[in-house]
Amino acid sequence: MRGRLKYLLLLLLWLHGTDSFYVPGVAPINFHWNDPVEIKAVKLTSSRTQLPYEYYSLPFCQPTEITYKAENLGEVLRGDRIVNTPFQVFMNVEKKCEVLCNFPNKPVTLTVEQSKLVAERIREDYYVHLIADNLPVATRLEFYSNREEEEKKKEKDVQFEHGYRLGFLDGNKFYLHNHLSFILYYHREDVEENQEPTYRVVRFEVIPQSIKLEDLKADEKGMCTLPEATGSAPQEIDPTKENQLLFTYSVHWEESDIKWASRWDTYLTMSDVQIHWFSIINSVVVVFFLSGILSMIIIRTLRKDIANYNKEDDIEDTMEESGWKLVHGDVFRPPQYPMILSSLLGSGIQLFCMILIVIFVAMLGMLSPSSRGALMTTACFLFMFMGVFGGFFAGRLYRTLKGHRWKKGAFCTATLYPGVVFGICFVLNCFIWGKHSSGAVPFPTMVALLCMWFGISLPLVYLGYYFGFRKQPYDNPVRTNQIPRQIPEQRWYMNKFVGILMAGILPFGAMFIELFFIFSAIWENQFYYLFGFLFLVFIILVVSCSQISIVMVYFQLCAEDYRWWWRTFLVSGGSAFYVLIYAVFYFVNKLDIVEFIPSLLYFGYTTLMVLSFWLLTGTIGFYAAYMFVRKIYAAVKID
Repeated sequence: MRGRLKYLLLLLLWLHGTDSFYVPGVAPINFHWNDPVEIKAVKLTSSRTQLPYEYYSLPFCQPTEITYKAENLGEVLRGDRIVNTPFQVFMNVEKKCEVLCNFPNKPVTLTVEQSKLVAERIREDYYVHLIADNLPVATRLEFYSNREEEEKKKEKDVQFEHGYRLGFLDGNKFYLHNHLSFILYYHREDVEENQEPTYRVVRFEVIPQSIKLEDLKADEKGMCTLPEATGSAPQEIDPTKENQLLFTYSVHWEESDIKWASRWDTYLTMSDVQIHWFSIINSVVVVFFLSGILSMIIIRTLRKDIANYNKEDDIEDTMEESGWKLVHGDVFRPPQYPMILSSLLGSGIQLFCMILIVIFVAMLGMLSPSSRGALMTTACFLFMFMGVFGGFFAGRLYRTLKGHRWKKGAFCTATLYPGVVFGICFVLNCFIWGKHSSGAVPFPTMVALLCMWFGISLPLVYLGYYFGFRKQPYDNPVRTNQIPRQIPEQRWYMNKFVGILMAGILPFGAMFIELFFIFSAIWENQFYYLFGFLFLVFIILVVSCSQISIVMVYFQLCAEDYRWWWRTFLVSGGSAFYVLIYAVFYFVNKLDIVEFIPSLLYFGYTTLMVLSFWLLTGTIGFYAAYMFVRKIYAAVKID
């Protein structure tokens, strides 16, 4: 027991270590003094609308030539549109205040339409996201930690919010952040004596300010003077008329001890990591404790049942008893709609393989936030290539269920779940197109996804289905009677919906905390990086779903109800119902979404998440129950 505990502690420590392990997405860039450090814009985001927009959808100052970076699939699906900006920043060169646009002695004039748009984006609480050397800009949030009063004056906890606010609302007046104070931190690299020192960017902060046009005092050379903090007035944007203003910026450099490989640690700092640890350990203890109890009950009961059923001298008494042995002639009777069941389970296998590989690779640090869009790109391609495994398992199960039309079954497996996903995404994409958001998937990308679906996934599913269908079907230990046995009237607690509610509690409780962080990353533009925790939670989810599924199918067979195929699949995915309830709770209590289209997007994508989670957990529970049923009926003597 002590040895097992030691290995468990070592595993937890390793998982915690992998959270901060960093494999860079690109090679580090070494800068010399006065080398240009390019500032690029990514997008505008708001947790209130869930609609990202391109940077130049607002009337910001533009460079002479606008150049968009070639994005990968994940960046396009995330709504990133990385573009150059006119900010001129040079390594370790300070700038006190400089006007941004091409005509520094002339203010920028916003038309009434532009003023309305800027005011609307400020009201919707939009953030601007910039990057320098692939590091996202962050706004520093300082607050005192809960220590003694004398220690509060010495130490501060520092956290960051990603991006900076476009502006702020004071009463009914809109104010734009038109001055950006960039603070960039560099790390000096060790070089030989006669070589010029090199630097690497390790942090990118900004202090946004709103400064009225008259207070900036710009000259003809493009230089400006910042007013004192006490005497400056903010730059108001009146949506009913034209507005004149200046876009300005300043640059300040600071040396840092942070090394390039650890530069993302600052962005990924979490204040409640102790709560996270406690919740994960609590879930592990509870799940394994309950799993141990359930396993002990099932094993003891099964041993007693099997011992009684195998007594040759008490066959007549045994036949008079009720129990799971009495349905041995019907337990492997093929269910209704075997093609649809095998197709859904094939998609579940596809999802399971994809999620397992993605989480494991991300846990090793290879899909870190620095590799922008890599996680989503990897997930899409892996789902396509995992079609061969989904097709194989679906084909073999379909043959076991006495199916004959393997080509139609393969087509159903390849198109049923992906078709639902594509259909919902296409409808939502039409609404996003109508809002001119950068979150809308471009038509060429949509065509490319369709080509991947029909050119990669579909042939691989057919290939796997062909070999799975040709393989020997699963060997069931008992024969199926020709005439179905009558099913007795069931108690109220054997109802399907009651079973879904009962079976979903334990898996959902194991992943509840992790679900909060995942939702925050998706809907509130946060970075998710705790893949070590996520891998552990995924293992707990697999164990708990398997245990619950076995218990539920055992109770069902003891009640002489042999229709377990579909029921096990539905009940095992019961935690998806709780995920849906939690998504509604999160929408009401955590998000400030009031408009129709953002609400439609939230619930549309939530529907896809719940459907995928139901397929995943249902597949895990189904195969655990199937192995259990085959095992127990192989252990008894059937005449």
